[in-house]
Amino acid sequence: MAPNPLGKSNYYSSAEPVQIISKPGVQQDVQRYQPKIDRSATPKYRWQVVWRNVLIFVYLHVAAFYGIYYFFTAAKALTLLYSFITVSISSLGVTMGAHRLWAHRSYKAKFPLRVLLMICQTVALQNDVYEWVRDHRVHHKFTDTDADPHNSNRGFFFSHMGWLLVKKHRDVYTKGKGVPMDDVAADPVVMFQRKYYLILAPLFCFILPSLIPCWFWNENFNVSWHVNIFRYLVVLHGTWCVNSAAHMWGSKPFDKNINACDNRAVAFVGFGEGWHNYHHVFPWDYKAAELGNYSMNGSTAVLDFMAKIGWAYDLKTVNVEMVANRAKRTGDGSRTVWGWGDVDMKPEEIEMADIHHKKKE
Repeated sequence: MAPNPLGKSNYYSSAEPVQIISKPGVQQDVQRYQPKIDRSATPKYRWQVVWRNVLIFVYLHVAAFYGIYYFFTAAKALTLLYSFITVSISSLGVTMGAHRLWAHRSYKAKFPLRVLLMICQTVALQNDVYEWVRDHRVHHKFTDTDADPHNSNRGFFFSHMGWLLVKKHRDVYTKGKGVPMDDVAADPVVMFQRKYYLILAPLFCFILPSLIPCWFWNENFNVSWHVNIFRYLVVLHGTWCVNSAAHMWGSKPFDKNINACDNRAVAFVGFGEGWHNYHHVFPWDYKAAELGNYSMNGSTAVLDFMAKIGWAYDLKTVNVEMVANRAKRTGDGSRTVWGWGDVDMKPEEIEMADIHHKKKE
């Protein structure tokens, strides 16, 4: 989706009453007029709908419903497997690439991995990496304020997808200019994608994923096209849930004063991005979570594998003591222990624990 142009805002102002100077010796009774303005009702942000985007998303969702029908009634088994693969690689392009690598610099990647992640992120079609990173850094810098592109204080629908259907608040532009982007602009992989995005995006997101099943296992094109749209919407809504659901529902074990929450369901659909309270407190942790639990954080599993083969390096994480101290200082008390030996285990729990088949010394 192309960035929305700056919209106009309505502001009210009142002029000072004009002073009338009387002629000498003439009595004049002038009533001063002061307009009554309800300042609390003055709109700070008026939604201006971008109808082009509305029509695009209406088509995509209608086509996705057809895709769901074909997915269960007409698609071949290889097409179903292929859909799961494309969901995975496009999701990793967002989580490992745009998010953890380029937006937060939580690790470094060699050229082959950067190219691979750029292609995967293009398959996801969530704007080019440069624009994705810019919006996300603004989101973290000014979370849930007018400068946040998907401010969750405006409601679930707005933070989920409504922010893409209206023009952005002017603060997103003005305050966003102060967010540094030099490091992203210096990456030739990112700038190549940005330069040719209008060609690469439809090619990698719609055309090739729809044609590959037709070429290799003779899938019906109509079925392949609509199943691929369904795949695309699954990834989109998985990403959007991080902006909406993970800012509204869940626990706040690390900072109870922010909207971001740890949400297991979002962690599952978002490939490990649902541990959002932790992530907003420690955005530079490559795991985006307290623990590298692969069952709820597939992105971390792939990242650890890439580190083992040398494609990813300088993986940054948070010291256990730092995590515990922050949870005690600002958490809501919902932080649980990960298992035996956790620093948060109480001494009485250790003393009262039963240990069976204890090793004989």
